Amino acid sequence: MTEDRLIEIEIKLTHQEDAVEELNQVVCQQQKKIDHLEAICEALIRHVKELSDGAAEQRATNETPPHY
Repeated sequence: MTEDRLIEIEIKLTHQEDAVEELNQVVCQQQKKIDHLEAICEALIRHVKELSDGAAEQRATNETPPHY
């Protein structure tokens, strides 16, 4: 009985190790995706800021002088 119990524990441990490895791979993939999405968000923020700054400059050059 003791050997059967030991074999059962080893089998469970092997399944747990496989599950942990699979979960680790999923976490790594998710982190890569998060990093990629953060880079995209930062690029979009820069782009929107550049567009906003350009629009502000455009409005400033199109304003009529105060003496009109």
